[in-house]
Amino acid sequence: METLMDLANDAPLWTPSPERIARSAITGFIATVNARHGTALTSYRDLHAWSVAQPGTFWDEIWELGEVIGDKGGRSLVDGDLMPGAQFFPDATLNFAENLLRPRDPTSTALVFRGEDKVERHIAFSELCALVSRLQQALRAAGVGIGDRVAATMPNMPETIAIMLAATSIGAIFSSCSPDFGERGILDRFSQIEPKVYFACDGYWYAGKRVAIGDKLRTVAPHLTSVRQTVIVPYLGEAAEVASGIANGVALEDFLTPFAAQALTYERLPFSHPAYILFSSGTTGVPKCIVHGAGGTLLQHIKEHRLHCDLAPGDRLFYFTTCGWMMWNWLASGLASSLTLCLFDGSPFSPTPEVLFDFAEKERFALLGTSAKYIDSLRKEGVKPGKTHDLSALKALTSTGSPLAPADFAYVYEAIKPDLHLASISGGTDIVSCFVLGDPTAPVYKGEIQAPGLGMAVEVWSDEGKPVIGERGELVCTKPFPCMPVMFWNDPEGAKYRAAYFERFPNIWCHGDFAETTIHGGLIIHGRSDATLNPQGVRIGTAEIYAQAEQVPEIIESIAIGQDWDNDVRVVLFVRLREGVRLDTDLEKRIRTQIRTGASPRHVPAKIVAVADIPRTRSGKITELAVRDVVHGRPVKNTEALANPEALELYRDLPELAS
Repeated sequence: METLMDLANDAPLWTPSPERIARSAITGFIATVNARHGTALTSYRDLHAWSVAQPGTFWDEIWELGEVIGDKGGRSLVDGDLMPGAQFFPDATLNFAENLLRPRDPTSTALVFRGEDKVERHIAFSELCALVSRLQQALRAAGVGIGDRVAATMPNMPETIAIMLAATSIGAIFSSCSPDFGERGILDRFSQIEPKVYFACDGYWYAGKRVAIGDKLRTVAPHLTSVRQTVIVPYLGEAAEVASGIANGVALEDFLTPFAAQALTYERLPFSHPAYILFSSGTTGVPKCIVHGAGGTLLQHIKEHRLHCDLAPGDRLFYFTTCGWMMWNWLASGLASSLTLCLFDGSPFSPTPEVLFDFAEKERFALLGTSAKYIDSLRKEGVKPGKTHDLSALKALTSTGSPLAPADFAYVYEAIKPDLHLASISGGTDIVSCFVLGDPTAPVYKGEIQAPGLGMAVEVWSDEGKPVIGERGELVCTKPFPCMPVMFWNDPEGAKYRAAYFERFPNIWCHGDFAETTIHGGLIIHGRSDATLNPQGVRIGTAEIYAQAEQVPEIIESIAIGQDWDNDVRVVLFVRLREGVRLDTDLEKRIRTQIRTGASPRHVPAKIVAVADIPRTRSGKITELAVRDVVHGRPVKNTEALANPEALELYRDLPELAS
C-alpha cells in the first residue's frame, strides 16, 4: 500500500553529500545574491522565496549568470502585476543564436550524433559555425528575413540544430516536427504559420527499419503555398532524387554550394521577439501555434541547465527526444551554457534496451534525460544498466512526459546508479520549460518532484481559488515569468491565449495539471485536469491509477477514462497485457486489489478491459481524451496528432462497456 502518507514518511532515496551541495551552482548563486543584495539566503527554499518576491531582480541575476550577449537596457520588469501583460526586459536587445554560438574553443565538440543506422558523428564548434554560416547566407538569398518562418520536418540530427541557429540568427522564427508525422499532421501545423523555406529529410530509421518519406513530401509540398524553396536534407542518401520530384525542391548540398563559410552576423532584436513556434498536441482540434520569445526561452533554459541541473561548461547533455517535442528546444539551448549536446535519433530499444546507456557510457553523459515511460519499460524488462555500463560520469537523470511512478524512482537507484540526482520534471510546450523540477541540493523522495522552479510562483489551488497543501487541486502560477508565450499565431486579439490559461482564475496562470503539494515542499502530478475522473463527484487523477495498475507484472501499460453511466461517471481501465496473458477473473481481482490497497477504494475501476494497443500522441503521451470520445461515440477531431490512430478502433462499440 502506497498512500501519500506513506510517501511522506519514506526516507529519501538520495541525499546529496555536503561536498556536492557546497560546490553546486545553486550554492554559488546564493552567495552571489547575498553579496549583491544584502540578503541572508541559506537554502534553495530561501532562494525560491526571494526569486518570486523579487522577480525583476532575480531574472536580472539570471541574465548575469548566463553572461547573456546583448544590451540589457535599464528595466528588468514592467507591469509585473499583470498576467498576461507583464514585460520582462522591455528595453533589451539580443539574438538567440548569438547566445547559443557564444565563443568557445573552436576545436571543442559541440554536437555528438548517434543514429539508429549506426552512424556516429562528432561536430566541432568550428564545424557547426561554418554550417550555420552557409545556411544563414542561403536563407537570406532565399528571401528570409526578420519575422519570416522557417519550418523543418527533421530527425534529431546536427543539421536540424544548424538550421534552427541559422534561422534565428537572422531574426526568422523556427518551427519543427518529426518525420514520422503524417501528411495531415504536417500541414495542420505548417500551413497555419506559412513558412518561407521548408526543410525536410529524405527519410529516417526506426526499430531497424529504413523509412523513406519522399512520397509524403511530394504530397505535402504543393499545399505549403507560402514556401519558396523546399530543401531536402540527406539521411538515406536520396536527397537529390526526392528534391527532383518537388517543384521548388533542392538538395541541401545544392542549396549551400554557392556559399562559403564566413564570419557569422546576427540580428539583435527585442527581448520578446519570437524564436520558436511550438504546437499543442492537437488531439482536440487543429494544433494551437504557441509562439515563444527569444529572451524568455534563453533565460529560462540557462536557469534550468545551470542551476536546476547543475551543469557546467563542457558537460555532455543528452535528452531522448524528437523534433516534435519541446524537449528538443530545451536540449538545443544547452549550447548557451557551452555544453556538448548529445543527439540520438531512432528507437531507444533498437537493437537492445541498453542502446541509450551504450551511448551514455561512450560519450560520458553528465545528464541523461528521457521519458517516464522509458524508465518504466526498462524496469519491466529487468534491465540493469548500472551493472553492465560505466556510468561514473553521470550526475543526473531527468524524467518527463508523464508522472514517474514511485516504483520507478526506486528502480533508478537500484538498477542505474545509487549516487545520482534523479529529477522528475514537469512543464510543457506552453512554457517550453518546467514549472516544477529538480533541486540538486535537496533529497529525492519517492514519487515526488522536488521543487517549484526558481522564479516560478507555483501553487496548488482548490476549486475555490485557495492554496492547499496535501490536497489535490489545480497547478497554478500566481506571478508572471519570462517564458510565457509571446502570443498564439493567428490570434490577433489574444482571445485564444487568454482562454487557454487565464479563464479559470483571472490574472493567474492555470496550467491544466491536477497536482498536490507534499509536506517536503515537493509536488506530485496526478495527471491532466481535463482527464481527471469524477466518480460520485470525487476528483481522481489517472496517474494514481496507472502507478498501481502497472505494478501488476502482467500489465505492460494502461489507460483510464471516465465513462458516463447511470447519471454518474464510472472508471474504466484498459490494460495492454504481456504476450500470452489473458484477462481472467483472477487477474482482474489482483488488479483491483492492487489499486484498492495502493490508492483507495474510489480508484478501483468499475470495468477492466484488455486491449491490444493504447493510442499515443507523437510525443509519446497516452491520450485519455481521444479514447473517451471514441467510447462515447463522439468524433476524434484530429487523429493526425496521434502516432497510432488505428488504435482508437479498438475502443469503439465495446460490448464490455454496454452494461
